[in-house]
Amino acid sequence: MLFWTAALSWRSFCARTLIAVLAVALLLAMQGQSQAADPEPKRVMMLHSFGLRFRPWTDYSEALRAELSRRASIEFQDHSLLNARRSSDKSDAPFVEYLRTLNIDQSPDLIIAIGAPAANFVQAHRKDLFPTTPMLYTLVERRRVDFDKLTKYDTVVAITNDDPVFFENILHVLPQTTTIAIVVGASPSETWWRNEVAKSTARFADRVRFRWYNELSFEKMLKDAANLPPHSAIFWIGLNVDAAGVAHEGNSAFARFYRTANAPIFFHDEAFFGEGIVGGPMQIVARQSKQAAEVALRILDGENVADIKPTFVQLAAPMFDWRQMQRWGIAESNLPPGSTVYFREPTVWERYWWQVALTATIILSQTALIAGLLREHRRRQLAEVQSRQRMTELAHVNRFSTAGELTASIAHEINQPLGSILTNTETAQAILKSPNPDIDEVNEILDDILRDDNRATEVIRRMRSILKKAPFEQKQFDLNEVVRETISFFSALAVGRKFQLVSAITPDALPVLGDRIQIQQVILNLVVNGIDAMKDTPIEDRIINIRTSRVEKFADLSVSDRGHGIPEDKLKEIFEPFYTSKAEGMGMGLSIARTIVEAHNGQLSAKNRDHGGASFRIRLPLV
Repeated sequence: MLFWTAALSWRSFCARTLIAVLAVALLLAMQGQSQAADPEPKRVMMLHSFGLRFRPWTDYSEALRAELSRRASIEFQDHSLLNARRSSDKSDAPFVEYLRTLNIDQSPDLIIAIGAPAANFVQAHRKDLFPTTPMLYTLVERRRVDFDKLTKYDTVVAITNDDPVFFENILHVLPQTTTIAIVVGASPSETWWRNEVAKSTARFADRVRFRWYNELSFEKMLKDAANLPPHSAIFWIGLNVDAAGVAHEGNSAFARFYRTANAPIFFHDEAFFGEGIVGGPMQIVARQSKQAAEVALRILDGENVADIKPTFVQLAAPMFDWRQMQRWGIAESNLPPGSTVYFREPTVWERYWWQVALTATIILSQTALIAGLLREHRRRQLAEVQSRQRMTELAHVNRFSTAGELTASIAHEINQPLGSILTNTETAQAILKSPNPDIDEVNEILDDILRDDNRATEVIRRMRSILKKAPFEQKQFDLNEVVRETISFFSALAVGRKFQLVSAITPDALPVLGDRIQIQQVILNLVVNGIDAMKDTPIEDRIINIRTSRVEKFADLSVSDRGHGIPEDKLKEIFEPFYTSKAEGMGMGLSIARTIVEAHNGQLSAKNRDHGGASFRIRLPLV
């Protein structure tokens, strides 16, 4: 029993030990996998030429840093060459020692020298500064690199500038330029560039005069730039340290210079594009930093540096700032071929195209609507004129018809005076043939002849006025005068037609606007209709009443007869065309009468009288 218990304890101990060993092995395996999954970040030392806030190096280094961080896990270490601002190199050895001491435990995986001063510093101290660590020289012009000193651990991503092209660009854009002021500082690097650029200016000496600012303090530069002569331009190389030894970080120096200068500024670095330079061939920040990042990643991935050939970034196509072109009056036709214009302010159409399109659509729609309305208005006017002409013609025909109905009466009225004239003439001849003619009696006979002649002439004159054809013409006239003329015309016919004409004309004037002849035609029609309506009425009851009056703002005229009246069911039909109660009638009289009255903005109505007969009422607006 004791032996069995001891055996069980030994087995339990072995099992627990085995489990512990397996757990430790599993933990070590997981740690190994974790370390494999999360490798240590690469260590990159970035060596800056002037400092962390000097342009354009800051723009490039930030873009390079962002591109590397986006594509790899990197630990950056930044250092600046403060002695690059001065001619002394006494601090070089301590600075080299400082960098070596700082990285004594672990060397960087890659050193990136940004700018020519940093590149020159590294090449001068390469054997003392991590001689086997890969080195990338970037943001340096190829003329500043000593390719003979490059080791197998070094490579270059350099830019290539063409100084004459920059001056040719200025003279192409501003062909009248006579003075070019060149802004450059007094640091060793800037002095090198002053001398290098001066070599390119010689070929333009016969066209322009150059003014150099490398021996001026910044304040004196501002003063001179503010008073440049007409047809001047400014070429900006760079300003890190002026002649007074003042360092200029960031963008403050360029911003002040831009606000003060009285001439356009040209520079070939895109870092300043959009901040005041006109433009021209450009070095693009993104292109330079991307190519430098590509080379850096190849080195960090383990590629042999000796196999990576130097890369040279060329100038990009000319690019110009539209705002500066507008400020300095630069025509787009003066730009070099292949140029691209940026910051162009959108046109009114580009800004408000949908508002303009909507407004134009509304205006065009309104124009079309107005044109349509005007066309319709003209058609309506033409139709009204034609209708008025037709109405005038119908009224004229109606007058002839009325005259035809009165032919017998008119003939009687003319024959009567003509017969009297014939009788008096024969009597006068007989008297004159007698031995002793009575001259007084002859004179009386001649007076009778003259009176009868005037009577016949007046009948004819009135008939002619009724039958006269005239165009529709609106004039102001007194309605009472037209009524009196009509009554005078019918008074001569009343005896022959065997009726009485009774009038009650208001003493108040009734001025109306319209066609006098047409209104008279309406009255004639109504009177003739009244005469015809009393054909079967006893002679003593054949009476037509004509009354005029002023009712508020209207002239009121009524024509009443004592005939058989109008059937109640026909009161609304009598004004319709071709309605007639006469066997020989055309049914157009009352229709024409109402059309004429309504054309004068009036009303014509009919009703039956209480004691027999019909009454027609005309109402016209007063003026």
